[in-house]
Amino acid sequence: MEPSCRGCVNCIKSCPTEAMRVIEGKVRILSEICIACGECIRRCPHRALLLEEDEWDYVLSKRPMVVVTDPSFCAQFSWPPVPELTAQALFELGFEPIFDEYEAAYDVTALAEARAICSLPDTAKPLISTYCPAVVRLIQIKFHELIPHLVPVESPLETSIDLWRARTRRRDPVTLVSSCPARIAMVRSPVGRDISSAEFAISTSKLAREVLIGSGDPSKKVTINLPLQAPRWVVWAKTGGESMHVRNFSSRPIKTLEVDGLRNVINLFQEMELGKLKGIDYVEARACDLGCIGGIGNAESRFLSRIKIDNIKVSFDMNEGYQNKLESIYEAKIWSLRECIVPIEQMPLGEDLARAMERLKQLHAVYAELPHLDCGTCGRPSCRVMAEDIIRGEGSPDDCIFRLKERIADLSKEIYELSKRLVHTMTSEGKS
Repeated sequence: MEPSCRGCVNCIKSCPTEAMRVIEGKVRILSEICIACGECIRRCPHRALLLEEDEWDYVLSKRPMVVVTDPSFCAQFSWPPVPELTAQALFELGFEPIFDEYEAAYDVTALAEARAICSLPDTAKPLISTYCPAVVRLIQIKFHELIPHLVPVESPLETSIDLWRARTRRRDPVTLVSSCPARIAMVRSPVGRDISSAEFAISTSKLAREVLIGSGDPSKKVTINLPLQAPRWVVWAKTGGESMHVRNFSSRPIKTLEVDGLRNVINLFQEMELGKLKGIDYVEARACDLGCIGGIGNAESRFLSRIKIDNIKVSFDMNEGYQNKLESIYEAKIWSLRECIVPIEQMPLGEDLARAMERLKQLHAVYAELPHLDCGTCGRPSCRVMAEDIIRGEGSPDDCIFRLKERIADLSKEIYELSKRLVHTMTSEGKS
């Protein structure tokens, strides 16, 4: 990773939590405040940053491998985003997708969210979706006041694994396939539960490439009746799919708001903290443009994926037997988060309050001497962050190119003045 870095600082300027540094040509990521949104990877023109996924060859060695894929995976190929087609291609390569559990997992998630919305007073709304892990971590780090608004519902991907294990009694390792760095990171460090139900995590592009190389177009082998119809969970791949699902499971009309793109999400949360979202019941927020189909780890264009998903039809008709099954899953609370979501505190300036206040005064003094241009040439995203690093002993004022130029100019002037001074024993009259 490090040899490819050119010090362009595109990554540190794009990080929403200021978790990146470029020091002496090496990228440093402060994992404690990183939300794994993938913006740094998206902005890096030199491929100096990559997804932290599991070793692909090791995952391949485990075939037959049980896989749970993000719904956006079905829209990565030339054939229609119908799970049956994608499943056939995966089976031919020795992978076992658990698509059969998705319907119940996503339905019970939508049902739980809808009932949470309807059960709360207006003062506790809007609730915020926990489906995008980058958004959840963003709230944990930057928007602590919004944590009570996070709906306490587990990711349906995790729920689908739990349902599969309960039905099959199997304990085979499961690989999560996702385009999202944050979702991949959640396998190692989940939020709302102590351990993930998945053992491995790989990017969508890795598995999609394997499918494209090793399998023909399954749509030529299986007859699909037109018009195309797909399960309800497929639409979660695009922005608005979750909200549509929740509205259809609500016992009364609810108002939802959908937003995607990290900058838009941050702007919305800032307005929400100011109390400007009165009358909204539910917020579906996605860090990536157009939703999960815009994830950095996808193989297909997000625009083409959106067209494919828009062209399918979904139905919310359910028979009585399935409704009873869904109610039993709901009553079992398999959809519920095991642990409360808690804030992630910023790195303290001192061990105790007195020390922290003393350092805060020092920070303000150092910051006042900096140019406040936030140019990034020091390897930090802003002058404020640089001041914090200096106070913590992790930087020097000379790291600022403007301060350094001023010091060089002062030293040059001093050297010039000193050069005009002659040693007394070397005066022209005193030469021997």
